[in-house]
Amino acid sequence: MSSPATIRLYDLAGADPDRRFSPYCWRSRLALAHKGLPVETVPWRFTEKDAIAPSGSLLVPVIVDGDRWIADSWTIANYLEDTFPDRPLLFGGAASRQLSRFYSCFADSLVSAIFPFVALDILHRVHEKDRDYFRQSREKRVGTTLEAFTATRDDRLEAFRASLTPLRLTLKTQPFFGGERPLYADYAMFGPFQWARTISPFVLLEAGDPVRIWRDRLLDAFDGLARAAPAYAT
Repeated sequence: MSSPATIRLYDLAGADPDRRFSPYCWRSRLALAHKGLPVETVPWRFTEKDAIAPSGSLLVPVIVDGDRWIADSWTIANYLEDTFPDRPLLFGGAASRQLSRFYSCFADSLVSAIFPFVALDILHRVHEKDRDYFRQSREKRVGTTLEAFTATRDDRLEAFRASLTPLRLTLKTQPFFGGERPLYADYAMFGPFQWARTISPFVLLEAGDPVRIWRDRLLDAFDGLARAAPAYAT
């Protein structure tokens, strides 16, 4: 197995540079860990667009591998799989790459579903220089204030938990979406739950829920990489 150079990952951070809360960056962090690749993470804030300009993207995750800049979590996953084929497979094989794309898209919908529970908490924890940007851009997106948007989150919780039934049924019979071991499908689905956990004390998942048990398995993966991140005990 070759010994690659350290990959740089631009990783969304809050006011505390160690509080890394992007669901998409978490996908990439675990994908890099799965491949066993050396990585240096760079704390990045919403308004630091110039720092990642060479990637052609305004958003993270962005990785830099030598002179190559790669943006977008799905693109990064494909790059890692194709560039480091001698390392553990992220997708589990050629046919599974397309299935992993489904999980990646499903996870995108989870981000939207979780946002009403954590939106105001994010505002309180981003860097001061990002607060106006975050409030204005997100309030434009949701059509109301963040305070109003999150005011009914307790009322939405039962429906949200019910929406996880397909995940719950799968995880009752296997430890990971990838089967006996986690694959990129797991990292994509894990990202939104880790996002919520790192930024908000709101409890999304009940104790004993198979989804929470699965999430906790991934918190402990790779020597507790995700569990060690600053987060709330939810």
